[in-house]
Amino acid sequence: MDEQDWIIRSAQPFAVWQNGFSADELDAIVALGERQRQEKGVIEHKGQMEAADRVRVTRLAWIPHNPDTDWIYDRLWRIGFHLNLKVWRFDLTAIAETLQYTIYETEEGGHYDWHADNITTVPMPRKLSLSLQLSDPAEYDGCALEVRAANNTDVAPVQRGAVIAFPSYVLHRVTPIARGRRASLVSWISGPLLR
Repeated sequence: MDEQDWIIRSAQPFAVWQNGFSADELDAIVALGERQRQEKGVIEHKGQMEAADRVRVTRLAWIPHNPDTDWIYDRLWRIGFHLNLKVWRFDLTAIAETLQYTIYETEEGGHYDWHADNITTVPMPRKLSLSLQLSDPAEYDGCALEVRAANNTDVAPVQRGAVIAFPSYVLHRVTPIARGRRASLVSWISGPLLR
């Protein structure tokens, strides 16, 4: 992890850490995600989790925190902590939730409409959202991660291994996939309330 790999553009509502993971590490994360039990993605509505295909069509799996996955959690924590220190300076405590391996496929009409990640049903509030790009951009079309701040909508980089970080209260979406399959690893860094 080299500090020269981080990029911050003041006009964009996100920060990026390029080359956060090697190709072999990314392959290992994908293999691990594919071995987990997959389920249909849901959304939170009035404190309840429910299916809503109009808003979200994804498949996902949960990658537990254990000795075999410590290296993934640790790397994401260090990248998120560093970017937060450079940009937002939120009071962060930990990656308190299980990592989400997310799949978008053409056959299913994969997408996730505008939403924010700062849900209330977690032990501590989500403060920073991280998305690790697992797929090679040549493997799919569409399926762009767009992040909105005020009236500006910006498209996140698609380079494999890039970690995109943004405040969990920021609106973002994944546009419909037009061809192929895209996988990402999503995590949230939490912190105490009111800081």
